[in-house]
Amino acid sequence: YGQCIFEGMKAFYVDENTVNIFRPRDHHERFNISAARMCMPSIDYDTFISALEELVRLDAQWVPKAPGTALYLRPFMIPTDDWINSIPADTYRFMIITSPVAAYYKEGINPVKLTTPGDFARSFPGGTGYAKAAGNYAASFLPAKQARDRGYTQVLWLDAKEHKYVEEVGSMNILFLINDTLVTPALEEGTILSGITRRSVLALAESWEVQVEERPVSIDELFEAGENGSLQEIFGSGTAAVISPVGLIEHNGAVLEIGDGKIGPFAQKVYDSITGIQYGKLDDSFDWMYPVKIG
Repeated sequence: YGQCIFEGMKAFYVDENTVNIFRPRDHHERFNISAARMCMPSIDYDTFISALEELVRLDAQWVPKAPGTALYLRPFMIPTDDWINSIPADTYRFMIITSPVAAYYKEGINPVKLTTPGDFARSFPGGTGYAKAAGNYAASFLPAKQARDRGYTQVLWLDAKEHKYVEEVGSMNILFLINDTLVTPALEEGTILSGITRRSVLALAESWEVQVEERPVSIDELFEAGENGSLQEIFGSGTAAVISPVGLIEHNGAVLEIGDGKIGPFAQKVYDSITGIQYGKLDDSFDWMYPVKIG
């Protein structure tokens, strides 16, 4: 009956003796938040990290070494009872699978095109939007397909009540640079996934003394900021791409274009900083990386 939760993580080749796992403690914390919402048992951190560490060692030969590549890690949990009843299960299985992934960007970091979803809604207050639950993604497939059929990359989700306030993109959080302030939708309503990369972006911005605002952001505000020139950059953040610049948003027939067809300087700085830390090229002053010794 839909009790399925997961995390999406990555491990990065540093040298022949070391593979870095990015922010596993944060992923563990979020995994248990999802478990609580879906009425599933929690996993202790020692079990979570030891399983990841052992699997990374076993699959060390599959960790790709080329720039931009990584070993994708997918911890997940499903019920395993041998009966059918619409109540929470008594038994569950926690598993992890891995897969090498290629560089997300083949020809540079090109801006994506987004469209709002019309009458569709991804989540609502009191729902499961903040949990990394499989059903949330299945429910988004139809509007995402319709968006792609119209030539857009992904859906820019708006709130379910008023279809007015920006929430997130299909597989990533969304951020805006407005008048040198980094603005992103707030998480308090429980309708938005607390992205690990989102947390990293905000931490970097604050360390650079960039003003950060987590607050409601209406689609009308974005279009107005685009018209008056105060909107400098839009980009998404997520495990897969790290940073995805946004070049166009369509909403009810109106089109907002931003940038010159390239990633903005702030988003580029964020991308370079996060990936530099992940691959061990930059100092990990935030203590984000968990090194696994494989040599």
